[in-house]
Amino acid sequence: MKQLALRIRTVSVMLLAVGSLTVFAAGPSTQILHRAEKNLTRAIVHDIFSPPVASRIYLYANAAAYEVLALNNKQYNSLQGQTKDFPNVSAIPNAGKVNYELAAVYAFFKTGGKLIFSEHLLKDSMDVILADFREKDIAVYDNSLKLGQMVSDSIIAWSTTDNYALTRKKRRYTYSKQKGKWTPTPPGYIDAVEPYWSQIRPVSLDSAGQFKPVPPPAYSTDTSSRFMKEVLEVYRSTQKLSKEEIAIASFWDCNPFYLNTQGHLNFATKKLSPGGHWISIVGQATEIAGKSWIETSATYLLTSIALFDGFISCWDEKYRSQLIRPETIINAYMDEKWRPFLQTPPFPEYTSGHSVISTAAAEVLTAVLGDNFGYDDYTETDYGLPMRHFSSFKNACNEAAISRLYGGIHYRSAIENGQLQGTGIGRQVLHKIKLKR
Repeated sequence: MKQLALRIRTVSVMLLAVGSLTVFAAGPSTQILHRAEKNLTRAIVHDIFSPPVASRIYLYANAAAYEVLALNNKQYNSLQGQTKDFPNVSAIPNAGKVNYELAAVYAFFKTGGKLIFSEHLLKDSMDVILADFREKDIAVYDNSLKLGQMVSDSIIAWSTTDNYALTRKKRRYTYSKQKGKWTPTPPGYIDAVEPYWSQIRPVSLDSAGQFKPVPPPAYSTDTSSRFMKEVLEVYRSTQKLSKEEIAIASFWDCNPFYLNTQGHLNFATKKLSPGGHWISIVGQATEIAGKSWIETSATYLLTSIALFDGFISCWDEKYRSQLIRPETIINAYMDEKWRPFLQTPPFPEYTSGHSVISTAAAEVLTAVLGDNFGYDDYTETDYGLPMRHFSSFKNACNEAAISRLYGGIHYRSAIENGQLQGTGIGRQVLHKIKLKR
């Protein structure tokens, strides 16, 4: 515990001028916020939330933390007035003297805890992280928790108006009987995931269909058709994957629904969601860049918005086109024993979710941290995979996108048009949401 406390106490140092004397004022390290994010991710993985739902959890938790910090920084704007129905956090009663970093982390944990199943796991993490602050002024500590709780309550109230509860009450999804339409895939034949996600309220988008992509190639079993040429590309590509292509596909798998099968026994391997991977990248990159608390929190929030709106836009198209997966058509018309390198996730093919959300996130991160920001991505080391180096965020998103072809779960059109879709969404976030004044 002493070693843990020492790590928590690692401080960021600010220079303050007092007359002719320069003194150093120590504040809590942003490592505390990064650790909070990692602990939320662990809870999300434990509870096996779908990628769209995971993005919703990240959005509201990061909005709570950011809004607390923005109260104490006149250079940053609230989300109020920038997105629909956002509460007036500045109207929250004065809690007295507070530690805003403490209040932000508390708001983050309390908000995230309300949106997951295993709230006790997050509470255990919160208690460990907040323990360091208890050695400080008890009145400030109590005031800070009070402020964090009030901001969290406001954000949770906002979250209840995004139509999520209504989508839980919808009728079970009915599969189309038309040829070329999606049906559940092996090995679990899991039902359609979040077929009504397009009805969730976006943050920066005017509507779910604002960046509606062009339709996919027309379904056809004619080998000379554009569609079957793309099917053949998937089939042939997976027959001769290089070691590098296998590494790329594995690194970006991020499939929370991965199912192991042994005879009649099925059991899940818990994996990171695609959004969780990009939240991890935010943490690594802002730490490398030495960003302050408010800068780090703003980057987490902007990226969370890109992921959230990206899934809304992508899922809007998925259940519009309802395109058949490569596994289904290849088994039916080409090779009944063929299996993709990656396990096919349980929702329609077009467009590629990885391509959309990775490109949207990369647009935001490039704008915040620069076009040639090189970094080593250690996200997947916790899942037994080595780190990968990227020369830029766009380099990373391009690799994430093409990984779906190597994995055998997406056609090229879904990847390329998904990246166009993601580019539009990322730029919309930057145009609509102005956090820094």
